[in-house]
Amino acid sequence: MPHLEVDGIRKTYGSVTAVEDMSFSLDEGDLLTLLGPSGCGKTTTLDIIAGLTRPDHGDIFINGERVNDLGPENRDTVKVFQEYALFPHMTVGRNVGFGLEMDGVARDERESRVKEALEMVQLGGLADRKVDELSGGQRQRVATARALVKEPAVLLLDEPFSALDLKLREQLQVELKKLQEELGITTIHVTHDQEEAMVLSDRIIVMNDGAKLQEGSPMDIYESPGSEFVANFIGKSNLFDGTIVENGSGSYVAESSYSGTRFRGVSTREDSMAVGDDVTICLRPEKCDMQPGTPEAGSENALSATVDHKFLLGSVVQYRLSVDEPIYGDRADIDFIVEDKNLAEHGEFDKGTAVSVGCRPEFVKLIKR
Repeated sequence: MPHLEVDGIRKTYGSVTAVEDMSFSLDEGDLLTLLGPSGCGKTTTLDIIAGLTRPDHGDIFINGERVNDLGPENRDTVKVFQEYALFPHMTVGRNVGFGLEMDGVARDERESRVKEALEMVQLGGLADRKVDELSGGQRQRVATARALVKEPAVLLLDEPFSALDLKLREQLQVELKKLQEELGITTIHVTHDQEEAMVLSDRIIVMNDGAKLQEGSPMDIYESPGSEFVANFIGKSNLFDGTIVENGSGSYVAESSYSGTRFRGVSTREDSMAVGDDVTICLRPEKCDMQPGTPEAGSENALSATVDHKFLLGSVVQYRLSVDEPIYGDRADIDFIVEDKNLAEHGEFDKGTAVSVGCRPEFVKLIKR
């Protein structure tokens, strides 16, 4: 039996559909991320699970019990809000223990559980500190401790790191993942940050316009995006139009709609493709290989290009290229991106260098449209 089951929920506001036919299930201890742009229905889905919003259709089950008619205080879920929602006039300890106090938990047990929760989030000894004396990262930890001290069946996280700077955000993401795995708590996490989703998640649901576009492990979604939207939203991609011209054994050949350049690659879906099918050709920047010079005439999976810009991004060097063949058609102003490891022994390509860009067939992803 799933620990949490969401079955066909739908929510509309007038003529706007916020969530449409959303279904998924989680086993105990799973961490699922709802990922998508602002306004795609992530938070509405979270609020329906929490009992803060009532769905127009569909059911929510926790440990096999239908909870649609239960209020948020009776659902055994706890939500960590984006803005933390801490009480500024209370100490850290009072904030963490407030929910237990409202539940009538005895003082001795309450204090013991608060101390344990604060130690979990590395705030031991700060129970008497005022909330307004804390840093942003410490406040986020207090909000997490306040949720964990309730020992909920399901933990709901609504963009908990969005107000933090990058370095602190990355640190707390790792801390949260370790803590969630140690406690084995079933968690749903909402974010628009694809890197955060990749770090934290056992599974990801990519959403847009209220609908689930794709569900899978971070690796599955990154390596086999099921649509152009998913490929563009999860990581960086070079995307252009093509048509299947050859159906081989386990691979296909797609021809660029604009240049005629041919790319041998693999389908991102289980269903087969036929000659004449329209596809999106997807090349990930880190999967492309770049060499000085130009490719041989008629080569598959090879483009002639010129380096326009290069940017050092720490562990990688990112190149922005002008491709000599018109692969982008009406989208000709789009740069072709290649990312290369920043290795001291590896030569770099300066602006204006003519290069040949290639991609092995197993790394060329063909997305049926």
